[in-house]
Amino acid sequence: MTTIKLHNTKTRKKEVFAPLDPDNVRMYVCGPTVYDRAHLGNARPVVVFDVLYRLLRHVYGSDHVTYVRNFTDVDDKINARAAESGRAIGDITDETIQWFLDDMGALGALEPNAAPRATAYIPQMVAMIEGLIAKGHAYAAEGHVLFAVESYAAYGALSGRTVDDMIAGARVEVAPYKRNPMDFVLWKPSSGDQPGWDSPWGYGRPGWHIECSAMAYELLGENFDIHGGGNDLMFPHHENEIAQSCCAHPEGGFAQMWMHNEMLQVEGKKMSKSLGNFFTVHDLLEQGVPGEVIRFVFLSTHYRKPMDWTAEKAREAEKTLRKWFILTEGVTAEPTLDFKIIEALSDDLNTHSALTALNKMASQPEHLKSGMRLLGFPDAENVDWFRDRTITLYGVSVSGDTSLAAAQNLLTPVLEKWQSARDSKDYNTADDIRDRLKAAGVEIKPMAEGPLATIPYNVDIRDVVKALK
Repeated sequence: MTTIKLHNTKTRKKEVFAPLDPDNVRMYVCGPTVYDRAHLGNARPVVVFDVLYRLLRHVYGSDHVTYVRNFTDVDDKINARAAESGRAIGDITDETIQWFLDDMGALGALEPNAAPRATAYIPQMVAMIEGLIAKGHAYAAEGHVLFAVESYAAYGALSGRTVDDMIAGARVEVAPYKRNPMDFVLWKPSSGDQPGWDSPWGYGRPGWHIECSAMAYELLGENFDIHGGGNDLMFPHHENEIAQSCCAHPEGGFAQMWMHNEMLQVEGKKMSKSLGNFFTVHDLLEQGVPGEVIRFVFLSTHYRKPMDWTAEKAREAEKTLRKWFILTEGVTAEPTLDFKIIEALSDDLNTHSALTALNKMASQPEHLKSGMRLLGFPDAENVDWFRDRTITLYGVSVSGDTSLAAAQNLLTPVLEKWQSARDSKDYNTADDIRDRLKAAGVEIKPMAEGPLATIPYNVDIRDVVKALK
């Protein structure tokens, strides 16, 4: 069987992945808080762990891998959005969840085996909190329940920080009911206009951290294989998850392996609304950037390195994918994956090396197609954008599509006439040719090297020429 090695944040080293049960490989990844569109940074962990999910399914079998990614649908940000908009919280979260699924689907991400909403697991959270109080790891105070950080000696091990360091470097909520500044909320009271549930501590709602612990326990058990997310979640979210889960179920070890992806930049700078470089996945898709291109750019950088989104990378990704789709259209995928692809992904998800290996398979389109599938790219037969054929008559010749030469020969007289009319300022004739080309489905525009004609894949150029006679 393929040996997979992954970097374990918990041990700070690359380890051989040995699932607790090869027949039931289990992975939990922290999902979004659903109050708005997913921005580009939100999408990186989705793509990263989608590739890992695909690799695990390939190695262990699709029926032997369980992937859980949650939706946080109770949160103060959601409450604020409802208050601002006057809309019902349920309407906002339902809409935002569907947006997220649609946008991530456009990036080629498979849906997890389970996508639990926090609000569906409130009783389980209450039960876990009751257990923590009974074991002396949590206490109730003024309608709140807080986890007692000092009761868990290993607190800080994941992030490598001492409690003193964490107090100094964190934005700690100062509250008179806390025994220790680092104690974090498991349950908090709700006012009449806030979502809430009855509990032994009064009407209220859960804190953020308890959600994932309760859902992971219910869906994957006290012990499971992999927990993932962005490294911005390492502290405090994941640190708190470990503490409350291991104290609630000391007989288990919670997640055996922790994986964190690095953050994303845009054109070398941190993504920020104030810098004008903040955009959502939906923004890019609406601008005409194919989801496959976004996915390619993400995978071109190793997940544990900061990723820089640039327009140039997107252009290069589109160029490479166009070539791959042309090469693989109509080709039957090789049932046995090329070893170099598996080797790269098994080495701590080295997607950059996997893409490099794919790029060397031009002479083996059947292997290229099967490797693209494993990395989450669609078959060429299910993609349209790459089939548009661009012809520059007086400059660079375009290769890779055997129909281009014939199309160029047929179009040349028409475009020469268009160019001649423009040069002689006979704009009536030039506009007539342009309009008739457009009506036939062909876009034309002037370029420094000559007319540029873009012909959609489903347009027969012979019909275009015939219409212009």
